[in-house]
Amino acid sequence: MTGLNYPLYPIFAFLGFVVALIPLPWHLQAWNSGTCYYMIWAALSCLNQFINSIVWHNNAINWAPIWCDISIRIMLGASVGIPAASLCINRRLYNIAKTHAVALTDEGKRRAVLIDTLICVLLPMTVVALRDTHPTDLFTEYVVQGHRFDIYEDIGCYPFIYNTLPAFFLSDSWPIIIGLVSSVYGGLSLKAFYLRHAQFTHFLKFNKSLSASRYFRLMALATTEIVCTIPLASFIIWINSAAQPVEPWISWENVHYDFSRVVQYPSALWTRNYLLVVAVQLTRWIVVVCAFIFFGFFGFAAEARKNYSIAFWWVARIFGIYPSKPQQHINLTRLNCAPRGPAIHPSAGLLPIYVVKDLKQTSSSPLYWEHSQSKKNAIV
Repeated sequence: MTGLNYPLYPIFAFLGFVVALIPLPWHLQAWNSGTCYYMIWAALSCLNQFINSIVWHNNAINWAPIWCDISIRIMLGASVGIPAASLCINRRLYNIAKTHAVALTDEGKRRAVLIDTLICVLLPMTVVALRDTHPTDLFTEYVVQGHRFDIYEDIGCYPFIYNTLPAFFLSDSWPIIIGLVSSVYGGLSLKAFYLRHAQFTHFLKFNKSLSASRYFRLMALATTEIVCTIPLASFIIWINSAAQPVEPWISWENVHYDFSRVVQYPSALWTRNYLLVVAVQLTRWIVVVCAFIFFGFFGFAAEARKNYSIAFWWVARIFGIYPSKPQQHINLTRLNCAPRGPAIHPSAGLLPIYVVKDLKQTSSSPLYWEHSQSKKNAIV
């Protein structure tokens, strides 16, 4: 799997960082906090992996220990943050399917954003704190990180989780738990949509921040995340137990002995373990896939194309390029084929005006004779 490294991976990681943020402005305007956190976590993860793949290409030197401390926390947070954002999306879809008012007022919008922030930000931070045991951290009750971090050649900084039984509960099980909760919300959303289809359609008709097209794209994204999260998380747990033996938990001191050390692995060494290669490559490529999946659902929608056009012409005006005005073309074929009719005065609109002319009064005219007879009778 060496072909998945440089330069292929940094190219796709940077593209994932860009495309994940493209739909962010109009989702911010619509107060879709769940989708916004999904984009932020995916983009941040792609940027993190992009930097690592550039800096540690063909080397495993500890160039930037502070950056590695930050980088591994981004990785650990994203492993919970992305599934948590998917959970928030499913939760919002369920509330919409019940045809309840979804953040229509300012107070309701703030409440929805606060709840999504607790799920998408506070929960990942808590999980990272439970995994982490750096001496400067305050949360040190239950931890499973064996030493500071590892550095893999061509990969970069990587967190080291001591492979014990507590690690499965405190580290590896969170995506599965969140995925199961998302599955419940997804099932309830489908049930509510089926039972209240008419009310749901009426609600979307008067909801300016959410169209039917965006709703079904959100549902497709959430369903994709549910289908992928649980199997992939389960597969990672199996790889972690198969690639390295599960060690017994002896004591706190044994697990965190010489915690500040940094282990460096050249590619000739770590690539010998096939399961380790699969686990490492899958972990970093999955965030790129998440970014492109989101862009695939929302990067080609009508609202996206409209914003692309606005952005393009905004940049083009800087260079003096302006959009051409639409011209009205006359259909000559239709005019030539139209039947000829009476002359129409320009101000007469669509209907012709027929002008009644005065009859010429002559003695030979029967109308003139009848008129003369009526005058005679009137005189008599």
